[in-house]
Amino acid sequence: MPRFTSRPSDLPNLFIIERQHLGDDRGFFSRFFCVDEISGFGTGSIAQINHTMTREKGVIRGMHFQRAPHDETKFVSCLKGAIFDVAVDLRPGSPTYLKWHGEILSQDNARSLLIPAGFAHGFQTLSEDCELIYLHDKPYAPDAEGGVNPLDPKINISWPLPVSQMSARDSNFAFL
Repeated sequence: MPRFTSRPSDLPNLFIIERQHLGDDRGFFSRFFCVDEISGFGTGSIAQINHTMTREKGVIRGMHFQRAPHDETKFVSCLKGAIFDVAVDLRPGSPTYLKWHGEILSQDNARSLLIPAGFAHGFQTLSEDCELIYLHDKPYAPDAEGGVNPLDPKINISWPLPVSQMSARDSNFAFL
């Protein structure tokens, strides 16, 4: 029995993954990730798992990426609360270069975003006390880290809420 459904986004190789919940009055069970069932997960192995918590509603975190040869595939899920998750295509020569896709991920919709290498990633919290988990196919390489300003007018992301907070690092990323 498949534990996941997958549908493509409007950007090539960016997929929305939905986990199937098997439940009863006690709660539910769902498989969180399976490399055999989720095709397109980079190298096919998990090299790093990150967990983040954001307290305030309206906070933007991102838009982050890793430069080649450390560019990574991410599998992003919201464990608590709700977020507007965004991926921006930064692949030169791509027909969707600088286009973005946003998806609501929440504890209730059991949805994840499979973000391929070559994309910047960020999110805005839609509720308080949001927790996310990220699976990466490559370990973090500080010298390969990059970012795009989340408010860059050239990308023009339609954030759903007024920005309540953003880190100095994210605010200081250059516009394209």
